[in-house]
Amino acid sequence: MRKDPKGKVTAIIPSAGLGMRMGGRKKNYLLLSGSPVLAYTLAAFEASTLVDAIIIAVAPGDEEYCRSELAPYGFQKVSHIVAGGKERQDSVANALEYAKDAVVVVVHDGARPLVTVEIIDAVIRSAFETGAAIAAVPVKDTIKEVSDGMVARTVDRTRLVSVQTPQAFRRDILVNAFQKAKADNFYGTDESSLVERAGHTVSVVRGSYENFKITTAEDLLFAEGVLDKRGAALRPVVK
Repeated sequence: MRKDPKGKVTAIIPSAGLGMRMGGRKKNYLLLSGSPVLAYTLAAFEASTLVDAIIIAVAPGDEEYCRSELAPYGFQKVSHIVAGGKERQDSVANALEYAKDAVVVVVHDGARPLVTVEIIDAVIRSAFETGAAIAAVPVKDTIKEVSDGMVARTVDRTRLVSVQTPQAFRRDILVNAFQKAKADNFYGTDESSLVERAGHTVSVVRGSYENFKITTAEDLLFAEGVLDKRGAALRPVVK
């Protein structure tokens, strides 16, 4: 049963990366405890009562491959599998065209398979309230600014966070931010950087250090450890 807030929520899952640090292997399809990384990500969004539809953006030509890889899991909320673009920003922009009836759009990396429903829902609720919200965790390490190989200064880490996904926005705010970026030929590192650049404030929701992105082979091992600790929670199930 759907819970408040009201208004359609569509999730966009960019999954078009080539995984160069994985030796060119497409990391979203690598097996994690027997299932594709992407299947874990989708299982979390499928379980959220606030998410109505899911759009996956994949590398052009991978649409049928993605569909066949996910078919055994019977995800009901996946409404479209679309071709992504050259950059992540292009992929999300393409997917936005299929989310025109959404009030809030939540974007999440396909390669962050350990996200929880609690984080997804908290970010969505914050976006309904403030218009834009991101998940983030406090920086643990000492951060130093470096110039020409020398330490220039030590940065006060108490004001710093490490930004994650999901990131959620009212669709009109996100579309406006993308339009401004396209007009200026500007590419940001994430969706919130575009929204900030367009003049909107972004609220921060506490994420989790377990919500890391699968980037290297070592990350797969770390993810296995988290899954072992969690047990059966949010594991994708073959129907």
